[in-house]
Formats: sequence, structure tokens, C-alpha cells
Amino acid sequence: MLSDGTIIALSTPQGHGAIGLIRISGPEAISKTKLFFRPKSKIPINEAPSKEMIFGDFVVKNEIIDEVLVTKFKGPNSYTGEDIIEISCHGSSFILQFIIEIYINNGLLPAKPGEFTLRAYLNRKIDLSQAEAVSDIISSQTANSHRLAVQQLRGGFSKKMESLRKELIQFKALIELELDFSDEQVSFANLNELDTLLDKLHKDISDLKNSFAYGNAIKNGIPVTIAGKPNVGKSSLLNSLLNEDRAIVSNIPGTTRDSIEDTIVLDGILFRFIDTAGIRKTTDLIEEIGVKKAKEKVKQSRILIYLYESSNDSKITVNQINELLNGDINLIIVENKIDLNENNYNETLAFKIKSGLLYKDKIENLGISTKNRESIYPLREILVEIVKNMKNESNLIINNVRHLHALKEALNSIKKVKKGLKNNLSGDLLTIDLKEAINHIGSITGNIDHDKDILGTIFSQFCIGK
Repeated sequence: MLSDGTIIALSTPQGHGAIGLIRISGPEAISKTKLFFRPKSKIPINEAPSKEMIFGDFVVKNEIIDEVLVTKFKGPNSYTGEDIIEISCHGSSFILQFIIEIYINNGLLPAKPGEFTLRAYLNRKIDLSQAEAVSDIISSQTANSHRLAVQQLRGGFSKKMESLRKELIQFKALIELELDFSDEQVSFANLNELDTLLDKLHKDISDLKNSFAYGNAIKNGIPVTIAGKPNVGKSSLLNSLLNEDRAIVSNIPGTTRDSIEDTIVLDGILFRFIDTAGIRKTTDLIEEIGVKKAKEKVKQSRILIYLYESSNDSKITVNQINELLNGDINLIIVENKIDLNENNYNETLAFKIKSGLLYKDKIENLGISTKNRESIYPLREILVEIVKNMKNESNLIINNVRHLHALKEALNSIKKVKKGLKNNLSGDLLTIDLKEAINHIGSITGNIDHDKDILGTIFSQFCIGK
């Protein structure tokens, strides 16, 4: 993926704008820029101070192409660790493309996607998890997702991973040292201490793994499916939540044939609402497809809002919900059209429905009227509270599927080591699983040179030649 030499790319979005930014990184970034940049200060770019903007003309064959601002970042004190030039010019697509082509014609290479950040990683300016955080910052859609990405970019998560990795490396080094001195019956590793350490690591890693539900929700948004019988007010609820007429509302049952999706941010959390076809048995082929799709959407959701009316049969309602429900989904059973009832919200019916459900955890219930927007506010508060309750005790939060997989694999390896200790396995067998755990944790940040680390640990703490 990595190109040899000096690379160039447009760093601002394609299209017309007031300003465009071109970024160049590599050994020829400064020397090639000197060919075309004429600073007003008369100080050549290679002699100019680092990290200061310099005003001047971009000139090709004595023709001024544009007035530009050039910033030089001298490596290794730059984003990529290499010499970097950033050119700010007018946002004309012609000017931007012309400047980039001039550099390419003079030996520079067009950068591949993510190559500047890849070079930053390879030059040890950032680790893998921080590199992924750069992408998360760019794609963040809410204040919370941005805050989470910044936390990861600043290295708090990386430091935790490195701390966990070094603790495992320490004990692996001691066990391997015992193997080297096995003929002398020397003991370096306290296996009881190792077992205690493994318990601590298991808890720390489990806490991080369990934080994924919340972190993923903050990063990608929470999918919420609105389901129920036809004509119960699902589309009206979607419109009320979004404060706009997003879905067609009609008193004719079966109006919604396909899923309608839209998003809203509540208390800094992105929710992805899905209005589905009314669930019922039907001979209409198109409606039947819509019902099938509705059930599929529920399976993909973290929250199910099941809408019903006080006139609905409780047994039928319970059967429909049980058909949709699983142990992982959060359920909100909502009685709609309470404005039509003399007694308003029918709590007795809600109790009957809740009592008949197969899964009795993670259930909320309330009554609303989609004609009264104020009655929707408690539902919004419940949605926010459900997501906040996903957060566990861990101060650090993961939101990356790759990290989740690595932590799960590390936990499996630690469990094997604990089982090996219990069964009095030899040190050489224990180190196999320890090495796997170290490798999985190190893969998160890209730091997996554990054999070198183990040697370094041994030589720094013990005088082998003595």
C-alpha cells in the first residue's frame, strides 16, 4: 500500500470552495516546492522557519498561477514524521488540479487513500488504534462520537493496552527464564502471583470488551425499530420523533409496505429510527414482503418500540412481541392514542402484556398520543436512558469491531493460561497461550514484536552472564 518517495494529495473536499489545501509528504517535499514557490519575504522555503505560514506566489514558467500560503513542517516533527508542505490556495478546481499535476510531472506520486496516516503509523508518530481514531474523528456525526474519537487519538486507550501487554510480557519473560535455568532448579516466577495477575487482566479486558455496546452506539448510532399491527400509528410516531412529515400517514391499514429510515440526535446520541410495515397475516404479496422485512429489521435493532392500542387483544399482542423479541434487544411497549380513552393510559393492559413476555428484562412501558407532541418527550428520555445504561464502569470505551475481536481472543488465551495453571502445565506450554494473549492485545495498537520485548525485559532486569 505504501508508495516509495514523496506523495501529494488534495486534503480538502473536491468541488468549488473559497480555499483548497494540498498536502505533500516525503524527502522531496521542500526541494520541489522551492522550484515553484516565490515567497514575498524573499526567504527560500528551505530556509524558512518550520510551522509558520509564508505568503507568496505559485509560479510556473514565469506565470503566476495563484497567491498561496505555504506551511513547512520539518520531519520528524510533523504529522507523518517526514518533511511536509501544505499549500493553501484558492478553491478553484482548475488551480488545485493544475498545482497537483505540476508536482506529479516533477516526480511526485499521488497519495493513496489513508497514506499520510499510514506513514505516521510506520514512522511511530501514532499507533494503529490512534490511526483508526483519525478516521473516526473525520466521520463523527455527534458531539459524543467526536469526544470518543478524540479520547482514543490522545492515546489513553493505547496506554492501557500497552500496560496490559507489558504485564503479560513480564511474566512470560520470567517463565522463559526459568526454562533456561531449569537444570539449576531456579525459580523466578511466582505462579500464584501470575494467577492473581491473570484475574486482574481478565477483569480489565472484560470491562473494555463490555464497553463496546455503548461505544458502538455512540459511533454508529442506535438502530431503533418501530413495530406493531397495521394502522396503530407507527408512521405518526416516526413523524413526531423527527418533528417532520417523513412517513405517509393514512387511516387505511397496510399503507407502509417498505421500511422507512431516518436519524435524529437526542442528548448527543445518534438514533436510527426504522418505521416498518404493520405486522399481520396477509394475502397481499407485497405487504407480506413488507412484514417479512419488518421482522428482519427488528433482529438488526438494539431497541424495539412496539406500538399498540388499548383495544388490541393482549394475547395477540404478546404473541407478536415474543415472535420479534430476543434477550439482547431493549423493548419499549407503547400504548398509542391514549387521547381516545376515557381512562387515558391503560396500565392494567400494559401489565398483562409484560407478564406474558418470554424475556422480562430490559422492558419499559408508557402511553402516548402522537397528536400531542409533548407526550412523546418521556419516550425520548427513555431512549436516551437505555443507551446511557449500556455504559459500564470502564473509564475507557471501545467502538471498533477489530478491537472487540482482539479483546475476545485475548480473553480466550488468558482463560487457557488459567486452566493450564490449575492443571499444573509446564512453563513451556503456558508461554504458548501467554504469547497469544500478548499478540492479541498488541495487535490493537500494532505493537506485536513481543519476542524482542521479552529479550529486552530479561536483559534489563537480570544479568544472564553473571
